[in-house]
Amino acid sequence: MLSGKHIVLGVTGGIAAYKIASLASMLKKKQADVTVIMTQNATNFINPITFESLTGNKCLVDTFDRNFKHNVEHVALAKLADVVMVAPASANVIAKAAHGIADDMLTTTLLACECPKIFAPAMNTRMYRNPIVQDNMKILQEYGMEVITPATGYLACGDTGEGKMPDPELLMEYILRALQPKDMQGVRILVTAGGTREKIDPVRYISNHSTGKMGYAIARAAMMRGAQVTLVSGKAELMPPLDVQVIDVVSAADMAKAVKGCAKEQDIIIKAAAVADYRPKYTADEKVKKKDDELLLELERTEDILGFLGEHKGEGQFLCGFSMETENMIENSRSKLEKKNLDLIVANNLKQEGAGFGTDTNIVTFLSKDDTVELPIMSKDEVADELLSYIMKRRDS
Repeated sequence: MLSGKHIVLGVTGGIAAYKIASLASMLKKKQADVTVIMTQNATNFINPITFESLTGNKCLVDTFDRNFKHNVEHVALAKLADVVMVAPASANVIAKAAHGIADDMLTTTLLACECPKIFAPAMNTRMYRNPIVQDNMKILQEYGMEVITPATGYLACGDTGEGKMPDPELLMEYILRALQPKDMQGVRILVTAGGTREKIDPVRYISNHSTGKMGYAIARAAMMRGAQVTLVSGKAELMPPLDVQVIDVVSAADMAKAVKGCAKEQDIIIKAAAVADYRPKYTADEKVKKKDDELLLELERTEDILGFLGEHKGEGQFLCGFSMETENMIENSRSKLEKKNLDLIVANNLKQEGAGFGTDTNIVTFLSKDDTVELPIMSKDEVADELLSYIMKRRDS
């Protein structure tokens, strides 16, 4: 995934330095070329040999190390780097970077780099809140560098508050986003995901097997490509994608209200949620007690959200729906495409191995009024990227 990409990790003196060993390993597994630069203070928290073992590259500490490569190491490295992440970023290094001070290997390399630079502050809460530190971080942002908001929690010093470095998995997301071409910059996109729950009584509900994985993958892929993403999510036990506005809903009525509230301002709408077609006509205030004979539930139709969007589609707005079938997939999906006034429908068959609910893969067919594209089995992340690329091409044409 990251083959041919060179990632520079800058590690400063902080207890969170140990977490970067996991990040370096994760990057290496994605076939990135990783070089770690440590400040002298960082070596008191983790040994450079750890990073050398994980990355296969020399860990750099001393600006004047004799490497016998006949090049100026920090300049050569700056030319190679596709992205630099400083994590943990101490208050000291943040201050140096903000004011152009280059007095060690890390800060010298930072000053020579022209690639995206990301800082993950990690420090005591009082230090983080200090107005000087806050001003220095604003300076970094004004110069186009990204500063990650730290997590809040229990810190190594015993305090609880802001200043905790995010986990390596989240740091990886920032790196991946920095490397992704921004072909959707400025595009506003609404994605729905997950299943809805229709209440029977305070204990029970009607739902489906949707996990939200496909919709969340689409939202994440759009964010990575620079889009402004709103995700309306039903039940989904998934971490929300980075920098995506998430609106949590429960029922089909909740989802309809949320979607209607923000649909007009969207350039692209992708309805990947599994919305209940029916709900109980009457909802009991108390638990329905078990009986010896059968229980009959009277159901009524929920609102057709996709149909509403098709009827009220704005000028230039692109509307994409999903169609999960168990038979006559193409015929049923084409009927839905025309009936609901969609620009595109993504069809898949629940009975096909590798597709459907809860899987990490999918097998889909893109259907538009004048085109049919069948995709092989792919990860849902890959399907999301293919879908967005297809939509962008259709919009351009």
